[in-house]
Amino acid sequence: MSGQLVTVARVTDLTAPDRSATIEARSAEFVTAELADAAARVSEEPGPAPADSQPDRASASAAAGDLAAGADPAPRARLRQLWPYLRPHRRVLSLVVAVSLLGAVVAIAQPAMVGLVIADVGKSEPLGGVVALLVVLILVGAVIRGLQQYLLQRTAEAVVLDTRRLLVARLLRLPIREYDTRRTGDLVSRVGSDTTLLRSVVTSGLVDAVSGSLIFVGSVVAMALISPMLLGLTLLVVALAVAVVVVLGGRIQKLTLTSQTQVGALAAGVARAIPGIRTIRAAGATQRETVVLDELAGNAFSTGVRLAKVMALIEPIIGIALQGAFIVVLGVGGYLVADGTMQVAGLVSFILYLFMMIMPLGQVFNAYTATQNALGAVIRIEEITSLPEEEVAPAGLAGTVTMSAPGAAADALSFHGVSYRYSDIPVLRDVSFTVPRGSKTAIVGPSGAGKSTLLSLIERFYEPDAGTIRLGGVDVRTMTRTQTRAAIGYVEQDSPVLAGTIRENLLLGAPAADDAACEAVLASVNLTPILRRDPAGLDAQVGEDGILLSGGERQRLAIARALLSAPQLLLLDEPTASLDGRNERALREAIDAVAQDRTLIVVAHRLATVVDADHILVLEHGQVQAVGTHQELVESSPLYRELAAHQLLV
Repeated sequence: MSGQLVTVARVTDLTAPDRSATIEARSAEFVTAELADAAARVSEEPGPAPADSQPDRASASAAAGDLAAGADPAPRARLRQLWPYLRPHRRVLSLVVAVSLLGAVVAIAQPAMVGLVIADVGKSEPLGGVVALLVVLILVGAVIRGLQQYLLQRTAEAVVLDTRRLLVARLLRLPIREYDTRRTGDLVSRVGSDTTLLRSVVTSGLVDAVSGSLIFVGSVVAMALISPMLLGLTLLVVALAVAVVVVLGGRIQKLTLTSQTQVGALAAGVARAIPGIRTIRAAGATQRETVVLDELAGNAFSTGVRLAKVMALIEPIIGIALQGAFIVVLGVGGYLVADGTMQVAGLVSFILYLFMMIMPLGQVFNAYTATQNALGAVIRIEEITSLPEEEVAPAGLAGTVTMSAPGAAADALSFHGVSYRYSDIPVLRDVSFTVPRGSKTAIVGPSGAGKSTLLSLIERFYEPDAGTIRLGGVDVRTMTRTQTRAAIGYVEQDSPVLAGTIRENLLLGAPAADDAACEAVLASVNLTPILRRDPAGLDAQVGEDGILLSGGERQRLAIARALLSAPQLLLLDEPTASLDGRNERALREAIDAVAQDRTLIVVAHRLATVVDADHILVLEHGQVQAVGTHQELVESSPLYRELAAHQLLV
């Protein structure tokens, strides 16, 4: 109630003769100008940079455009799309609505009590009981508002938490092909900034709209009982304000989507620059990269300002509606009081109900704005959550493959007529070969022959377009990817090391391994010195992407991580590419030692590391050109002989 009386004072001051004309003129001018601008641009997408802009603007615009490639140019989300995010919290939200309704009833009763106080004053009757009841209503209303806000804030955080968990779970399970076509920073932005916008749906959104609607309806009923004529004049002004806000709602959602997409483009740009900062500095490209990122930030700023302009219209519209209705009610109501057809207490109560009606109307408008903001973010969130997960469990799953078990298939791995295309470009064509159990098989060939792609198919990062891959005699299509990968250890060509400690990297594939096992596997790849140079030992930090380690150390740590999980089939993609002669020899000895009990497949450019392989597979242009031992291939394969001659092996 105290807040309502303050509002009366402020509005009375605002509507003083020396200020109202200026305020209304400025507000009307601002609303008219922005509405005209919004109408002119209602179907406009963010335009291209001016021709005289900085040269890197084209690349920045292209980066932003790439994020939206293939998407609907003007997608619209519906209110029902918010329900899946709110449904897990429907009980708490129902409680909040109940509390809000109780608060609305208490609020609606307060103007009536004020009317009674004024009437009793006019009749010179005692005020004690009525005033005490009014004070109780004010205190109860304050407690209800505090409880409501706590429940709303807590529920809002829970909605954001659940959405982030949903996004993270889906992001880590997307098909590998999705990561090939999307930018990392944009994906991260969806988890961070996009999910945050859902908070406002709860704190300033649907629940406030429900309680505000009740107060609005209750105020309208009370005003109708006091003066139907004044109510009709008030609703006319309110209807105009509602129509304008509804027109602005679609513009708000569209600009929010554009703004969040541009923030994602900026995040993607930063995520691209920071890992490559040494390359950028060395190339003298710091300023050029700064210009590109500055342009992306400017795009987000410009759209944010346009969104702010549209959202800023809401409050002036509410103000104009309040002032206009107040002036009309004050003028007409004053005439009715002077004419004797209306009592002063009735006019005061009507004015209080007017403010009580307009303020919830502001809540509804703000709820509509917040909801449109959130719906813009929901479009980007659902773009990811609607994607299928990588793992789809087929019917009749095979059990876990054990290639070393008695009676297991003689071939640990076999390809039968396998072909694979990437973006309509043939990478592998009709590839067939077998890898005997317990053997060491090398895959060699010129760059671009499809060697790494072949390993990716074994790991089931991709599925072949034709043909069959069998692991331990079992068609991998009858297995889950989890089952397939449980039997395989894989060390990628660039040997990624995750930010964190040495221990965390080692335990990635073998979480139950103890310190002794970790130290032993590090010793097997000649990495014991990295434990000695840092007092933290296994808990020493490796830095972002393993930047605190040398290239060779990163590669050996990745190999140690694969060895620790003791896989039955070990895939090594260029394992010695970053090693000097001494560490290469040590690593070859370690690989030979672990190969005694498992099947080993090695992709290599340096043939010296695989001349002792049991079988060497020669790939060229995605096809198997020859298979044999080193000596056999030197005699039978012109391509292999050429590769060996270049490396002085013949």
